[in-house]
Amino acid sequence: MNPRQACLACLAREPSATFEAALWIAAEHEPAAAPAQLLEQMRDLHMSVSVGLPMLPARELAQPLLRRLNELGYQQDDFHPLRPQAALMNQVLARKRGQPLALGLLALELARRLNIPLMGVNFPGHFLLQVPGADHLLDPCGGRRLYPADCRELLNRLFGSQVPLRAEHMALATPLQMLQRLSRNLRQLHTQHDQLIAALKDAERVVELGAGNASDYMARASLYQRLGCPQAERFDIERALLLSDDAIQRLRLTDRLQQLPHPGGSVH
Repeated sequence: MNPRQACLACLAREPSATFEAALWIAAEHEPAAAPAQLLEQMRDLHMSVSVGLPMLPARELAQPLLRRLNELGYQQDDFHPLRPQAALMNQVLARKRGQPLALGLLALELARRLNIPLMGVNFPGHFLLQVPGADHLLDPCGGRRLYPADCRELLNRLFGSQVPLRAEHMALATPLQMLQRLSRNLRQLHTQHDQLIAALKDAERVVELGAGNASDYMARASLYQRLGCPQAERFDIERALLLSDDAIQRLRLTDRLQQLPHPGGSVH
């Protein structure tokens, strides 16, 4: 079983082994990353976190868990430009630095082991966490509480005041959605660092994990364009055209299709 297959097998379990699946994503890029060994190392982190938690009911331990991780050195990676290491879970464990989603996945795994109720929230631009039934969200990077006004401020800081806070921004994230988001993050980071083959692996994983959107197929088409694969590029542009509801985007995609060589050739 190769890393991609192992990742998908983790998702197919009941319940899904989301953290282990994220480790297999890292192993797809870095063969030296051994998920079985990394899971063994998690036992030590589990113990280090556990001994530092206060004696409180389990549903009150999510924020102390995040603060404890911060005390142990796990923080948001602020290196600029951000590198793929910030989203590869083996590197996050080794460096104690990561994107909010990577730190969130780590916190969710520890919460699972400690029987602390905690769930992921697909907030745009900055993955968040929530205790079921709580009136606030939690930042995986340190454990700060975010109430609706704080979420609105965070959204404005990330995307500008023209983007209103909507209920869908606070939606809980399924294991599949978290791994798709992780794959999109890696696709972007590998592309930014001109690691095109690695980015293509991530782009393929995005659409293999679940239904990709128009942007996913456009991103993969751009990678195929840079790699000189016009027929694969054509397939993804055609797929994006079918999925897009934006009239201007559809015009641009149609124009781009017309500039590509047609598949096959003339019969003489």
